Amino acid sequence: MDKAALDAEFLGKAPVGRMMLQLAPPVMLAQLIQALYNIVDSFFVGRYSGDGLTALSVIFPLQLIAIALAIGTGVGVNTQMARLYALGHAEQAKRTGGMGLILALGTWGLFAALSVVVMRPYVMTGATSTGAIEAAVTYGNIVCVGSLGSFLEGIFSKVHQSRGNMRRPMVAQIVGAAVNMVLDPVLIFGYCGLPALGVAGAAYATVIGQAVAAAITVFGACHRPPRLQEWRQYVGPIYRLGYPSILMQALYTVYIFFLNMILATFSDAAVTVLGLYYKMQSFFFIPINGLQTCIVPIISYNYAQKSYERCKKIMTYSFCFALGFMVIGFVSFVFFPHEVISLFSGDALVHEIGGVAFPIIGCSFFSAVFSLVLPVFFQAIGRGISSLMLSLCRQIFCLLTIFYLFSLIHLNLTWIAFPAAETITGAAGLILYIRTLRQWRAESVDKSAPGEV
Repeated sequence: MDKAALDAEFLGKAPVGRMMLQLAPPVMLAQLIQALYNIVDSFFVGRYSGDGLTALSVIFPLQLIAIALAIGTGVGVNTQMARLYALGHAEQAKRTGGMGLILALGTWGLFAALSVVVMRPYVMTGATSTGAIEAAVTYGNIVCVGSLGSFLEGIFSKVHQSRGNMRRPMVAQIVGAAVNMVLDPVLIFGYCGLPALGVAGAAYATVIGQAVAAAITVFGACHRPPRLQEWRQYVGPIYRLGYPSILMQALYTVYIFFLNMILATFSDAAVTVLGLYYKMQSFFFIPINGLQTCIVPIISYNYAQKSYERCKKIMTYSFCFALGFMVIGFVSFVFFPHEVISLFSGDALVHEIGGVAFPIIGCSFFSAVFSLVLPVFFQAIGRGISSLMLSLCRQIFCLLTIFYLFSLIHLNLTWIAFPAAETITGAAGLILYIRTLRQWRAESVDKSAPGEV
């Protein structure tokens, strides 16, 4: 058995607690660093100009589309490779990784081309001032066309993670984030003899950081793709397993786009507040995304081997990990909203709107533990429809609908949509999860019955 298969076998044999403590923290730490450098972007750009800060908020949904395509495809590769390793098909697993590289290059090319075409019309739906529009177009073109590193790192990291190697992706994301954070002030304000590039400098720093992360993860993750005539049999399983992640992230983009449109009818400051919320929220939610990344191959591997009790234990640990971050987020948003906003903006209107919005949104964090973790569980066990429906419930049916209806009454009421959506989705997810556990229990009883006679 080769080293890759041995690494994957660890997912099915190691004690669950030790395995989670060994695998989850590196991924969560890496995602925390990623969240930090997004926050650093906003910090320096906010110091440069208010229009620049609005520009980052407007372009954020487009960046999420790139993440959706890169990470969603990577999750499909990751999950399928973990299953193939569990079934002893190591060569097919490696070919799946090679197919992932081809898909990453193709999706990046399509995304980059389309983003250039739609950039200015898109920006004008979320910004009103000329300065904000021009800053957003500049920033958006650079980060979208230059996102190749993000697409490649998304695949390479998932190939490593499919066999339990969480450390190389962690190192890559930390180094990439560090490069971005160092380059941000240098390129934005023009230190070290370089010209001051403003918002464009922040974009270049992001692109360079992504490229560095891709360069680190390529080692040991670049496999030979299958023959052209075999592509269909590899692409199908990848996207069948990965499409829930793509759609979840895409829906995230859609609803932020529409929320920005709704808020733009009130003021650019309202759009800025939403953007600041998502920047700061990411500091608590992105580690949970890292946890999701970690548990998908673990649950997929154990589910393929019908180790249902291990799957249940993995979910219990996941809920506990996620709850820890949500407690910190709740305290920050509910009790210190103005201190958080002051990190990025001194604008009085931004503080006025955010002082109401942040505490209300913070109340959604506890139920978000379930609304975030459970869709990934259903994805890992191959129930993509359940995963997708929970995401639709959370982001479209509940959040967007409630947000719009309350916007017809008053801006301050719109923020209630966040705790309402998380609570409804979390409750629905728990009902489906409990039903699944009961099905597993019944299946285990049926299997043990003949031996007891």
